[in-house]
Amino acid sequence: MTELSSVVAKNFDRYYERVAAQIRTLVQPLSEDEFWVRPFSFGNSVGHLILHLTGNLNYYVGTQIAGTGYVRNRDREFTDPSRRPKAAVMKDFDAAIAMVKSTLARQSEADWNAPYTGKGMEDAENRFTVFLRCVAHLQHHAAQIIYLVKKS
Repeated sequence: MTELSSVVAKNFDRYYERVAAQIRTLVQPLSEDEFWVRPFSFGNSVGHLILHLTGNLNYYVGTQIAGTGYVRNRDREFTDPSRRPKAAVMKDFDAAIAMVKSTLARQSEADWNAPYTGKGMEDAENRFTVFLRCVAHLQHHAAQIIYLVKKS
């Protein structure tokens, strides 16, 4: 890994971990009911946002870059009625973050500009853009989780 490639990977890694830690801190004090409550009829619960973030990372990075074979059901991320235990949902989220971080560490200089195609991100063109958009997406939903936690 070249110096620039290493700097890019390490800084992405730090930012993914920073946002994930923020999300963990916000979720930790929530009860199971608070985790799954939809405060607005048109909105999502914290639990469903975590399912969505997990699916997003597992598909865009896991399936499309790391080759994990993950099959995404995006609609179910927002509608899953099962109310799995918060600990199990967060364990899956943490596994997705760990997968992203290990995938980042394996990127060579040429990998950053490798062609990328993925449903919903057809215009990304390369892996660098995908890692950037995914961490921006993570941050966006972290802000929504902050709002939801403050509303409860």
